[in-house]
Amino acid sequence: MKRTFITALAALMLCTPSFAETTENSAEDKETKKEKKVTYNENGEIIKTGLNFGPLPVVAFDADRGFQYGALLNIYNFGDGSTYPNPKSWWYIEASAYTGGTWNLYLNYDNMEVWNNTRLSICTNYSNEAALDFYGFNGYQSIYTYALDDFFKNNPDEFTFDTSTKKGEKAANKFDNGAGKAPNGFYRYSRQSFRAKADLTGKIAKNLFWEAGYTFYWINHKEFNPQGYKPVDGSLYSLYKDWGILNDTGENQFVSALKAGIMYDSRNVQNNPTKGIWAEAHAIVAPKWLGSSMDSYKISATFRQYVPIVKDKLTFAYRLAYQGFLGDNTPWYLMPFYSNMGYTRDYDAIGGYRTTRGLMLDRVQGVHTGFYNIELRYKFIDFQLWNQNIAFALSAFTDGAHVFKGFDLTNKTGVKQELYKKYIDTTRKDGLHASAGAGLRFIMNQNFIVAFEYAQCFNKQDGKGAFYINTGFLF
Repeated sequence: MKRTFITALAALMLCTPSFAETTENSAEDKETKKEKKVTYNENGEIIKTGLNFGPLPVVAFDADRGFQYGALLNIYNFGDGSTYPNPKSWWYIEASAYTGGTWNLYLNYDNMEVWNNTRLSICTNYSNEAALDFYGFNGYQSIYTYALDDFFKNNPDEFTFDTSTKKGEKAANKFDNGAGKAPNGFYRYSRQSFRAKADLTGKIAKNLFWEAGYTFYWINHKEFNPQGYKPVDGSLYSLYKDWGILNDTGENQFVSALKAGIMYDSRNVQNNPTKGIWAEAHAIVAPKWLGSSMDSYKISATFRQYVPIVKDKLTFAYRLAYQGFLGDNTPWYLMPFYSNMGYTRDYDAIGGYRTTRGLMLDRVQGVHTGFYNIELRYKFIDFQLWNQNIAFALSAFTDGAHVFKGFDLTNKTGVKQELYKKYIDTTRKDGLHASAGAGLRFIMNQNFIVAFEYAQCFNKQDGKGAFYINTGFLF
């Protein structure tokens, strides 16, 4: 069971002028500096202008990848303040790495009005994931048997240790003495990816918009190569290859896609909405003639609503999301990704902080999948400090996911049939993968948000529980 902790050590420091500083045009005399004028909106908030910077150290721990370290920077341009609390443009920059060898780079840019009421959103990132989760396809049809404590006690012969190395000898000694965790390389593989997208959004009528864009992926996937031990059965990823389930043509895959969609957006605030509807539907085509390794055609739809119960204090919010691949040969390496348009980058998987909190990353994969989030958000205090608008909010939520149409899990080669029966049962139907939890958020200027959340799964096949500290609202 994986627990991920993404900690932001300096969140409250962002309240200080040195970390969240507004730059404004001024006609101040160099010798006699005049006090800057502060204006307020109808909610009593300070109207931010110019550039606002939100730097944040990133420190993380992952049971399989090690500690994460790095930094991120949000740069908000509010211009003359006429669009506050929505910025006129926004930059997001992140560089982080894990001690286990995984590292990430992100560079995003969003311009609300690049020309003629048209919005431009660019998202790019490179990830080198040395130990990525792989639990198979079709939800509960792929049997997750490694509840670590039980597996550790009952399956001592499933692993071999390379005692010629110090790490292997240390792992073997811990395992023999009952002091170490069961090795969990069976549910891992390695993936490198570069992803870039550029999307345009234009206005059709009030709250109604068209969307169009282009996405490029490069994906390289390999066996997980742990140090010190080796699962006797190999890995689930290698078994899927042996059974002929993975329908790729090699380690390197390319995706070149055109996208088009329609969006309805009546939110009152972009990053911290308390009322309105945000709904989207998209079609994504990635044919071989455009440069893709395999043809793929996908549709997706997301509906979000924010219902005010107590104005600007208590909000009921929910999200319903669906995506499905068309045709008879869905590329398996695209199923983990949930596509978005606009300023939000594509999600890595269904599971984890950005989609279904508490569920293990990549636990729910299929040809047609969906997930939901339902939560209550309660802003219990707000005030101004050092020329910043500060608020704290509590939330209670439940998340869930389901596979509506599964991937073909037929053992096409007929090899290792006993292992196939051990890890795959196509007679089972997928059920609801669900969790519940609660959280606390620090909110500055309605845009920079730090979240502290814990979620508990209802079924141990999906994981036990996970604690997150991250940025932003889930949706």
